[in-house]
Amino acid sequence: MSHKIQGITIGIERVNADIFIKLTATGTLTHDDYQTITPILESALAGIKQANVKILLDATELDGWELRAAWDDFKLGLKHGNEFGKIAIVGDQHWQQKMAKLADWFISGEIKYFDSKESAMKWLF
Repeated sequence: MSHKIQGITIGIERVNADIFIKLTATGTLTHDDYQTITPILESALAGIKQANVKILLDATELDGWELRAAWDDFKLGLKHGNEFGKIAIVGDQHWQQKMAKLADWFISGEIKYFDSKESAMKWLF
């Protein structure tokens, strides 16, 4: 019997005055994934007054979103977009690079696409 892993893994740390969030997205994200992750992210972002949140999104294992999950992601970005200083998206697909450019229109912080975690981390810090 084989198991297909899918969903979002989250890590939250403080680095000096910054909040660093590492997200790893795997498989095809669903509305249920966002129902689980949204309260965790909102709790981590509660009380932030300035754009000092840095995010590393590892999308190398991401296949995409269900339609409702894509809407959940869009709403989350609109609600908290002013709190993000930098977002680094690491991927290996052309559509992921396009996703990063599209997200840049809705998020006030800087968003860049990378093909390696090392270069993404250098840019974030």
